[in-house]
Amino acid sequence: MRKYNEEHEWVEVEGNIGTVGISSYAVGQLGDITFLELPEIDDEASSGDSVAFIESVKAASDIYTPVSGTITEINETLLDTPEVLNKDAHANWIYKIELSDEGELESLMTEEAYAEFVSTL
Repeated sequence: MRKYNEEHEWVEVEGNIGTVGISSYAVGQLGDITFLELPEIDDEASSGDSVAFIESVKAASDIYTPVSGTITEINETLLDTPEVLNKDAHANWIYKIELSDEGELESLMTEEAYAEFVSTL
């Protein structure tokens, strides 16, 4: 099940590994994505930390991790083709993180709650 934070990042957990990306709503707000700076493998991050950076034709924004842990993998394909996020943000993850506190997932929104959240923006 995918969970969301208020900064429009999502995480999908399998075992203790979270796969993280940004929402279609965020991509829609940013416009055409032109650049993505990814986190470093083995970096430690706490929930809410800025771990990556995204630029588009309209804006630049930090990407915040929805959960705490250690970065285990990055989607290197996005370095050369960040625009694939425009086509399908939910099919293109940004990084994977080994969770240090699975309890943090409880504070994130379900897909339904997130849809309601963005409908008020």
